Amino acid sequence: MIKFGMRAHDCCPPLPMTDCFDTLAANGLRRVQLAFEKSISDCDFSTGRYSPAFAGRIGEELGKRGLHVSVLGCYINPVHPDEAARCREVDRFVERLRYAKDVGADMVGTETGRFSPDMAVTPLTQSEECYRILLESFSRIAREAEALGVTVGVEGVFDHTLSTPERMARFLRDLASPAVRVILDFANLVSPDTISAGAQRSLAERAFSLYGERIAVLHLKDCVFENGVQRCVRPGTGVVRWEEPMRLIAREKPDITGLLEESSPARYAQDCAFFARQFEEAANG
Repeated sequence: MIKFGMRAHDCCPPLPMTDCFDTLAANGLRRVQLAFEKSISDCDFSTGRYSPAFAGRIGEELGKRGLHVSVLGCYINPVHPDEAARCREVDRFVERLRYAKDVGADMVGTETGRFSPDMAVTPLTQSEECYRILLESFSRIAREAEALGVTVGVEGVFDHTLSTPERMARFLRDLASPAVRVILDFANLVSPDTISAGAQRSLAERAFSLYGERIAVLHLKDCVFENGVQRCVRPGTGVVRWEEPMRLIAREKPDITGLLEESSPARYAQDCAFFARQFEEAANG
């Protein structure tokens, strides 16, 4: 059965660290995705502020409450077209890798960005130049992660650099790093052009056939598209068809962590129940 959790910043607004962790625990959470800047209001996480003692204090406070960080979120734009800005993004991610072991995180996660300074959608994101820049950024990230013994989680999105299962598979092959794993957000792979049942079945089959063994964590949500723009909605009310991805998850990754996105404390139990039913039906079908 999937081990459920959620993003910490969906549970509560930014709070002082101990208040944030108290709130997560009080809502029955054990597994979280933690993005420091989105959740903790009384600490400075700017690049250069890391120290083992600081990170250790965070880990201790998490441990006191039985909280486990499945993903330490550090969502950067690794293909920012300005080289200096891109280097600052990579520097921030590399420093976040140093927190991972101290806070007990399974991995540090990011998406793969768009080839624009403001993350605007652009066809240039699908260019060979953008892909080459992505490899350059992640070559350094992977090298640092390997040296630290830390895992990097990479998430594909239909209008980001790694937009399809094929592009993700190429990236994993070209980077050739044992430190890199995949965060599978199936809803983010679905595009306005792939909302049919057949297209989504193909997406799931291709993802698992090309890199199923590298999938380490799930993001779980539903969505609709409005003028080509994705908008998240309650699970079961959008366009995402979970039958095939859940069948493959039940067969190949039955005890994986599944982190809900765009949920809330009031909806969390119901949202988990929806995905648990999808999993059980797929496993028993």
